[in-house]
Amino acid sequence: MAGPLFVATDLDGTLIRSDGTISVRTGQALARVEAAGSTVVFVTGRPTRVMAEVVAQTGASGLAICGNGAITYNLDTGAVVEQHHLAAPAALRLAATIRRLVPEVAFAVESGLRFGREPAFITHWPDPGELVGPLTELVARLPVTKLLVRVADRQPAATPQPEHRAGATAPFADVWREIAELARDDAVVTTSSLDLVEIAGVGVSKATALHGIVGARGGSAADVIAFGDMPNDLPMLRYAGRAVAVANAHPDVLAVADEITASNDDDGVALVLERLFP
Repeated sequence: MAGPLFVATDLDGTLIRSDGTISVRTGQALARVEAAGSTVVFVTGRPTRVMAEVVAQTGASGLAICGNGAITYNLDTGAVVEQHHLAAPAALRLAATIRRLVPEVAFAVESGLRFGREPAFITHWPDPGELVGPLTELVARLPVTKLLVRVADRQPAATPQPEHRAGATAPFADVWREIAELARDDAVVTTSSLDLVEIAGVGVSKATALHGIVGARGGSAADVIAFGDMPNDLPMLRYAGRAVAVANAHPDVLAVADEITASNDDDGVALVLERLFP
């Protein structure tokens, strides 16, 4: 029996190991997928500026979905193919509400290949070309593909950390759902780590972007197997014909998965792909 036509996989916590690398075994499994004529789609919350380098470890090419679905990116040319924005008035209105809820927050803006942050926002991925200033200035100068929120002056973990990991104490481990409720029809709110809330435009998700790629190639959800670990993966996992969670996944992800494989550190994605693409 032939494997699925599309393999969609998250990166951090799913394909990428805790040491920030992608194993040789996983790279070989992805190569099997492409050799069989199926399409690999990397679907990540990461911005384009810090996605391509890690994906290069796999040797894969083609399209990737970044920013939780806000951007479709060509891995071969390094160009943004499609992007969706969060309206500036909605971004500023929601930011003001969040500051009232959690006064010690700081904001940053992902904007295609550019990045801006408030001075108190400490980023996991520094950018030498970043714009630093108040949020009003950032939003005025950078069309928002993703608004980032974290506690001001807090150093992020060396690698993105799941919100459910033992010892999680960051406020956003508890309040991101409340922020999502505040956003209502203005934005889509999700999280992929304990100290960061991610906000995109209306209708933006990993699922909508993946649906666009699959449909353009004549496929349907039934042709897709998807791998993930965190709440920002839930729309994609619900969309896919088969949803696979890694063992280290968030409880909400484990609950919707059709299958649970080994953890990201134990080549969970590769284990499934080796079975489907012998």
